[in-house]
Amino acid sequence: MDTPLYEQIFNDLLMQIKTGKLSPNDRVPSEKELAVQFQVSRITSKKSLDKLAQIGVIERIRGKGSYVTNRLPDFAELDLQEDAQSKMTELDTKAGLIGLIVPDFLSDGYGRDLLRSIEKQCSKYQLNLIIKCTYGVQEEEELAIKTLIQRGVKGLIIYPVNGEHYTEALLRLVVDKFPLVLVDRYLKGIPANAVYTDHREASIKITDYLLDRGHRYIAFISPPEEFTSSIEERLTGFTSAHLQRGLAVNPDYMITELFSTLPIFDFNHEFIEDQLKLEAFIHRNPQVSAFIACEYEIALVLSHVLKKLGKRVPEDYSIACFDHPKIPNTDVVITHIKQNETKMGIKAVNNILDQLNQKDGPIQTVIDFCLIEGSSTKEVLKV
Repeated sequence: MDTPLYEQIFNDLLMQIKTGKLSPNDRVPSEKELAVQFQVSRITSKKSLDKLAQIGVIERIRGKGSYVTNRLPDFAELDLQEDAQSKMTELDTKAGLIGLIVPDFLSDGYGRDLLRSIEKQCSKYQLNLIIKCTYGVQEEEELAIKTLIQRGVKGLIIYPVNGEHYTEALLRLVVDKFPLVLVDRYLKGIPANAVYTDHREASIKITDYLLDRGHRYIAFISPPEEFTSSIEERLTGFTSAHLQRGLAVNPDYMITELFSTLPIFDFNHEFIEDQLKLEAFIHRNPQVSAFIACEYEIALVLSHVLKKLGKRVPEDYSIACFDHPKIPNTDVVITHIKQNETKMGIKAVNNILDQLNQKDGPIQTVIDFCLIEGSSTKEVLKV
């Protein structure tokens, strides 16, 4: 089995500590330094340092860096644990085993119903399910695919990692015609089975909703486009809705550098940074009257900022977003696009079953969505 890059960095640093090249209290190279040294992303180098911290050989001190701990663990015991883990017996595949690979989107806003639906549909047909998380790292997707294939899965449901290129393992599945279905997105130019929402049309829908209510200065806020292709499609829809009405889109109104909701980053630090970015934007652009957040958690960050600035929703600002958790006993609902996660999960499993039974079916299935009007938006005077 190929060793993932973060494991290679982990093993290299661990060996330096074992051999005394790095002694207690010595500074360990930073995420950035390791990324440059090993020619990897900072996400990969961060995961290496996180694993070293988890086994107690380094201590990560915010604002200062990482240092070898004073009291090192028993390395012989650590080696035994690693050896035991590597010799775990393979899972029984007699009942049929399906692999699910996701980028850790078990958020309140989106993901739980999708996973629940996939699991229930697998159980209905007596299929066992193994779930692997990639945390948005391509090396992890590559490893997860290879690992699940070796464990004897009969089919794979994958929420692909976004990046400049598709992973080799994913493309190999398509070439080999292995039972595969992608959820929440499709591969452009690649004939892979996929079940997804039309994010562009959904974005047009929610942007039109605000434009119809007189908003002419609308901002779009999200994590970077590179973290998921759905953001790129939603940005395209946001732009298209304006252009269809002959309205120009100010590129400064598309804030795509918010990191606090991404699992690979430190929430507390990025939450403060995101607040500062949004506060600065609001002060610079008083004409903006509405925001579209690409996800529910981003809408919550914005709401916190507006409250801190003494602004009211929807009296001063309207907010709309994509997806929204079910919150019982409350009238506070953000206007949002609701994806049909349950239907997406059922269709994904059914698609896998069709492939296993060698039945012909649609390669791409577009799942419906709807707009839910909440209490976070209002009509303004049209200019």
